[in-house]
Amino acid sequence: MLLGLAMFGLQASIGTLNDLVDVERDRGHKPGKPLPRGLVPIAVARAIAVGSLAFGLVLSLAVRPIVIVIALLGVVTGYAYDLRLKASRWSWLPFAVGLPLLPLYAWLGATGRIPGAFLVLVPLAVMGGAALALANELADDERDRGAGVETSVGALGRKRSWRLGAVLQASVALVAGGSLVLSGAPIVALGVADAAIALTTVGLALGRSRLPGARERAWEIQAIGLGGLALAWLGGLATRGLL
Repeated sequence: MLLGLAMFGLQASIGTLNDLVDVERDRGHKPGKPLPRGLVPIAVARAIAVGSLAFGLVLSLAVRPIVIVIALLGVVTGYAYDLRLKASRWSWLPFAVGLPLLPLYAWLGATGRIPGAFLVLVPLAVMGGAALALANELADDERDRGAGVETSVGALGRKRSWRLGAVLQASVALVAGGSLVLSGAPIVALGVADAAIALTTVGLALGRSRLPGARERAWEIQAIGLGGLALAWLGGLATRGLL
């Protein structure tokens, strides 16, 4: 419970800072966000960013002192994206670094150890994080170009970015699915993994759309699919005593 609340606080801080940095760019482009619409005052948003950070760090320390190291790494990675890297060719890097930190944080916080199977999980999470970063930027490509913001997609081009994301997602699916089969994971885990891979494929297909709204849904669907595959992988290996 504490671990989940701590992660919520940390992610809330990173997300709020991101919205604060983007408030002028989002004005008139993303009317669903509260800051551009003026529903939440800037001062309140700043207080939320600071307060939720303190909340997350204190709870992380209360769960297990070593966990705060990963928590700080995650916050630094998220803030680096918000403040600098998202407007550069290195915008994919915080996703690639940050995504593997999530299972490390959860597992270390819950058990106090990191299992050997994470030697497979961490590289997969790096590839998955990079793929999601590209999908996210594809959704905002027109807005970023209009604002003169340099991104990975802007450097690679939309087609090559989509192809690279598809290769990364396919690699994750192949290794994760293959390791489940080789480990003798139960049929339920295999079924969930197949469904997650199918969902990710739908997201990839939508990611080729010329419509920004469709590409926005595409990256969200890919994120859900990747999360489902991660859960299937963890559950399948856990039943085999490999975690």
